[in-house]
Amino acid sequence: MTLLIQPLRADDLPELGDVAGGDLSLSTEKKIGQQIMHEIRWRDNAYLDDADIESYLNQLGGRLVAVSNDPGIGFYFFTINDPSINAFAMPGGFIGVHTGLILSAESESELAGVLAHEISHVTQRHIARQVFQSRQLGIASMVAMGLALLAARSNGQVAGAAIATTQAGAMSAQLAFSRDFEREADRSGFEIMRKSGFDVRGMSAFFQRLQRAVRLYENNATAYLRTHPLTGERLTDMQNREQAVPYRQVRDSADFSLVRAKLRAMQGIPSEAVRDFSTLLGDKKYASEAAAHYGLAYALYRGRDWLGAEREVLAARRLKTSSAMLERLYAEIRLAQGDVKGGLLIYRDAMVRFPLNLGLVYGYGGALIALKRFDEALRFADAQLQTNPHDVRLYKMRAESSAGLGKVAQLHQATAEVFALQGQTQAAIEQLELAQRAADASFYDMSAIDARLRELKRLRIEEIKEKRN
Repeated sequence: MTLLIQPLRADDLPELGDVAGGDLSLSTEKKIGQQIMHEIRWRDNAYLDDADIESYLNQLGGRLVAVSNDPGIGFYFFTINDPSINAFAMPGGFIGVHTGLILSAESESELAGVLAHEISHVTQRHIARQVFQSRQLGIASMVAMGLALLAARSNGQVAGAAIATTQAGAMSAQLAFSRDFEREADRSGFEIMRKSGFDVRGMSAFFQRLQRAVRLYENNATAYLRTHPLTGERLTDMQNREQAVPYRQVRDSADFSLVRAKLRAMQGIPSEAVRDFSTLLGDKKYASEAAAHYGLAYALYRGRDWLGAEREVLAARRLKTSSAMLERLYAEIRLAQGDVKGGLLIYRDAMVRFPLNLGLVYGYGGALIALKRFDEALRFADAQLQTNPHDVRLYKMRAESSAGLGKVAQLHQATAEVFALQGQTQAAIEQLELAQRAADASFYDMSAIDARLRELKRLRIEEIKEKRN
């Protein structure tokens, strides 16, 4: 589902920030997206909190965004645990991807094609243009509409009803013209695919397969097409653009195959996943042997068969697979067997090889906390926060480490930041007030607590005003 499929008729891509720039600033658009994201991340059970998959999507998305016509917007990609084939863009660069879409993509270029399309909805400021045309919606109304749409993301009829029941009902009549924006996103997405080095044919190949699925499984495979209307004209346009680009084979990354294997290994009970991957390996029916070994290793890990899991991880490593995901699983298997030194060493070596992978960061910090090495964990969290100052998982790591060390003021400080990043400003204020009363706060800590408390109280006043409006 997308919140950004509103009307515009244009044969050429517009210049950014033209008609809508004065009506919805990028900062306001970002704020709307953040509020919806808070609801998804902290209140939607379908949100998949998996650092490996999230890191992969953001790495892939980042490669695409870098060659888009507005890479400075700042994008964030996340996963929804839903078997339907769908993806959606939200205001401000937040892009959700259903697990069903990842599993249905037959190549990384197909997945990249969908992401490029959603990125284009954001960079073309479609959400800003819809506000320009409507002029009737406040931030609260837009957030309400977004949440209603997301709650109904797999049912087009329910989504329509949801729009009508919010204050955003005035926009519902515009949805019929969404094909114009879809064609625009196709054109922009194609250019992103071409510039980023993916197979530009991936986009049309994916859409064609979806169209075939409509005929065979009308009620099960059409979520994306219901929210992204596909016409013969759009497919023809895609194929015509492909003609001008010489064909070249683009290999999938190792992580694309590993992510798909992990998603399959996460389904059902561990023994079923073990059986399925064992059968794949036995029959040699796999696109990637390394990914099949990884999937079996993860399934065995879920079933607490540490020796079997390690055997499969080593088999994948012998195939010269280079992946942070593989190293993280190997480290966790060693730690589960009581090899603290070996597990932490694997993590440290992997963080040198894959310095930007946050899955390794979270795994290493979590391992230190599980081993009650709280002082190391706190220093590690503080060092990581220098480069990732808005990472809620790192603040949780800091809070757990502080609790383990008995540092009450630091515990409440870190917990306050967790709440603040979750959009729970009042709860964050209460945590800082507890930090003020803690007996172990230094003069420096108290100054930081006081300053942050004043900042959050001002923010809370603004939030209350927005709700009243």
